[in-house]
Amino acid sequence: MSLPLLPTSLVGSYAQPEWLIDRAKLAGRFPPRVRAKELWRIPPEHLAEAQDDATVVAIRLQEEAGLDILTDGEIRRESYSNHFATALEGVDIDNPGTALDRSGHPNPVPRIVGPISRPHAVQVADLEFLRAHTDRTIKITVPGPFTMSQQAQNDHYPDAEAAAMGYAAAVNAEIKDLFAAGADVVQIDEPYLQARPDAPARTAWRR
Repeated sequence: MSLPLLPTSLVGSYAQPEWLIDRAKLAGRFPPRVRAKELWRIPPEHLAEAQDDATVVAIRLQEEAGLDILTDGEIRRESYSNHFATALEGVDIDNPGTALDRSGHPNPVPRIVGPISRPHAVQVADLEFLRAHTDRTIKITVPGPFTMSQQAQNDHYPDAEAAAMGYAAAVNAEIKDLFAAGADVVQIDEPYLQARPDAPARTAWRR
């Protein structure tokens, strides 16, 4: 499908419905960096099906709004970053560490305890579901390596730059898989580049 000169798309996530996620619990805490399964209203055995249903609704509402590039709404995520970050090896999410968020508040975060690696594609299934439910141009988002390195406690790498490089390799592999699976656009979310511009972030983008 050809796009207009200035195509429209969601930049962040679509609002998850109240029947799916407990908004009061979500509003009363910082965005989770480790898993936060208590936020979901649906029992675990039915959660994936409910997330699929809510994703279809998000897709249809984007189509009705006339957006040119559609996303899955990030409906399956408890936050924009933890869906990917907690799927990696080399991190301990059961015994979290602490890191300051962008506003300077301490937050439970994954602890890096070994080399960061991606054991399998994390979001390809989400992309394939999106592709199966629309014929429009599609986009999927992944958290950036610098942001994830700032949302973790580094107990393995010699410095923050080395940790960001570990995350960069995982993100690089994920993006290649997403394009191979049919993504038209992959958006990299790097809000910590804005929040901490003086940190050694640029090295993570050389690969």
